[in-house]
Amino acid sequence: MLLNITRENHTPLHQAERERDRLPPISSHSSSGLDRGPKLPYPSLNFISNHRKEDGSHSISSQFILPGIRHGRELPPICPNVRLKHQHQHRITVDNLPPEVRARFATDPVMPLRTKTVKEFQEDIERATVSGDWKHVHDFYLTTFGSFLELNAAFKKDASPSFNTIEDSGINTKFINAVYDALSLTPPDAQRAVLKGIINSLLREWKGRRTKDDLRAYFILVQNPQCTSPATYVIYAHLLRQIAALAEADHYFLMHWFKKLSQKRFKQLVERLHLFISTRLFPVKPEELPPMAKCSWWIPSATKVLSLLNAANIISSTPILPFVDFYNPTLDHTDFMEDYRIWQTQGNSTRFTFCQFAFILSTVVKKAVIQKDSEQQMISMARQSLVDKVSRRQRVDMSLLFLNIKVRRLQLVSDSMDELTRNRADLKKKLKVSFVGEAGLDMGGLTKEWFLLLIRQIFHTDYGMFTFFNDSHCHWFSSWKCDNFSEFRLVGVLMGLAVYNSITLDISFPPCVYKKLLTPPVVPCDLDLPVGNATLTLDDLQQVMPDLSHGLAELLSYEGNVEEDFCTTFQVSQEELGVIKSYNLKPGGDKIPVTNQNRKEYVQLYVDFLLNKSIYRQFTTFYYGFHSVCASDALMLLRPEEVEILVCGSPNLDMSSLQKAAQYEGYSKTDPTIRAFWDVVLGFPLKFQKRLLHFSTGSDRVPVGGMADLNFKISKIDASTEWLPISHTCFNQICLPPYKNKKELKQKLTIAISNAEGFGLE
Repeated sequence: MLLNITRENHTPLHQAERERDRLPPISSHSSSGLDRGPKLPYPSLNFISNHRKEDGSHSISSQFILPGIRHGRELPPICPNVRLKHQHQHRITVDNLPPEVRARFATDPVMPLRTKTVKEFQEDIERATVSGDWKHVHDFYLTTFGSFLELNAAFKKDASPSFNTIEDSGINTKFINAVYDALSLTPPDAQRAVLKGIINSLLREWKGRRTKDDLRAYFILVQNPQCTSPATYVIYAHLLRQIAALAEADHYFLMHWFKKLSQKRFKQLVERLHLFISTRLFPVKPEELPPMAKCSWWIPSATKVLSLLNAANIISSTPILPFVDFYNPTLDHTDFMEDYRIWQTQGNSTRFTFCQFAFILSTVVKKAVIQKDSEQQMISMARQSLVDKVSRRQRVDMSLLFLNIKVRRLQLVSDSMDELTRNRADLKKKLKVSFVGEAGLDMGGLTKEWFLLLIRQIFHTDYGMFTFFNDSHCHWFSSWKCDNFSEFRLVGVLMGLAVYNSITLDISFPPCVYKKLLTPPVVPCDLDLPVGNATLTLDDLQQVMPDLSHGLAELLSYEGNVEEDFCTTFQVSQEELGVIKSYNLKPGGDKIPVTNQNRKEYVQLYVDFLLNKSIYRQFTTFYYGFHSVCASDALMLLRPEEVEILVCGSPNLDMSSLQKAAQYEGYSKTDPTIRAFWDVVLGFPLKFQKRLLHFSTGSDRVPVGGMADLNFKISKIDASTEWLPISHTCFNQICLPPYKNKKELKQKLTIAISNAEGFGLE
């Protein structure tokens, strides 16, 4: 970023508009020298937009020009009030200083000695609060925030060590927290002194290469709680811009320092950046901020800094915050499809898009992007079918616009496989399902039921495709070998169709399945390249086979002689259809003992064998089935956890939220029948609440947008109270007769939700 400090003559017409895009002015003093203290006069401050290098990338320079100096490397007068003789003939510059002086000035600035402790500072605050004299505190804030050197002098644990490690920033975190926490208690003058000091700091730090002390200063400044106010956003924006423009190696240090923050401070940083982005997008008072056209770099800078925090959260041994805390709900109301189209065409180019930083986009946005992308593909497929019919002068049948599946209940799996294979070219059309021998027009309910019954049958342990682990409550691919894995392709197609048609499935896969589905997220052009071979660890195995994972963890931590005590080799055995088979984890593995030296390799190979190699053919077929329907660039935006939510929805039911979002037809929420209904439902155990949700919507899972997205409706029917409740799953609607009392309603409702499949008929 180029900081240009010049004396400008502005016309009154343009002065006000021009001032809004500048850092706030700094009050002038009589001095004109460039010292490291807080009293440095700058006639005007004008930050200029970042420039693009010849290769197209953005470069933000930190050079600034002082008034009265022809070249940026020229030094100001040595003494402010002494005029040098022959100044114009013999100007002193960095280039003509003696080498020893030049080296010390450039690389070894003298750090002031500051010895104030946290306790002394807190005592200063207490005295000022009692006496009302804040001058001492005011001077501390003004001096401390006046330059990067002063920030390091005040907050660095020890001025002499360099602390050039990623593990320790060298900063007294307790002192910083105390100083920032007390800031809100100080008079406005002290708070303004901090902002003034930050401006001075940002303007002075113009040298190109950053030291670790500079990084420490940025690390301190970005934690300033004053940056929650729009009044400080111009300063905050320039701070973020300088941090965003740092070298990758510097970002690496900051990322590791951020992960050392407490959860409270870390979350405050994230929330502050989200508020900044949201306010810039949709300002409550637009006149308080510069025009968007003049500060288009604000949001990219903030998003890049937020990405450092997201990276810190990812590399932390335990995530500091859940990944959903990095979503910005404000972006749900932007033109995210335009952002997606730009990203599709230009990728990670120099033009900023939120899709480059997909962690900030909520699952709601990602689902909408996938749906709209799917709709476009559906429309394209249907249009092509129509064109083909017309070109051959054939009668146009509207059914060709849909993927029509017709199955028998008793041959559900085989009929479904035959239908999907026969209509392989139509998988990206809108799905419509019908059951042979049953009247009914599929408005969504039959499709939901088809998915539910088919998934339930395929995943039954008697079917043999998947193994269910009771201790982890999840399904895993059976490792038996056969000549035809087409049924695994069917499961992949079903999952893809569910995402494509916005249907939630009740599937209990462990999270690593979704990691494998995104490895890679786009099907490679070369079909010989391996797919689904994700890099998985003992933590992933823990989610599938916790007992085995625990045993391997004990092997790694065992302090005795592994070879003698465990007597294990690089050969493993597993049961397949009742037969025990052995496999070498590496060539000659049956003759290679596991020792203290090679046990890590053994564990990694074992995990890779169980989760990748032993099920490679099954999963590859499953992978291609899923991507045959869901091939979309939008998948590159998703985390594995988000794919799981799109496929399965959320299993966490909140019936109180459903009650708040419910709509009524013929009833009001105060009617006795409705009050009795919710009393019964809220008192149901989870098992019956899921049955109710399945009875009324066709699925017992919560969609991405929450209960409100169900558009759940309770309607009144003028029928005898002897009738059971009726549901219309295609409309997420349940119809209730006006039952006389709560006991009768509970009895009828329980019978209805317990006999819902196939309209109660087998």
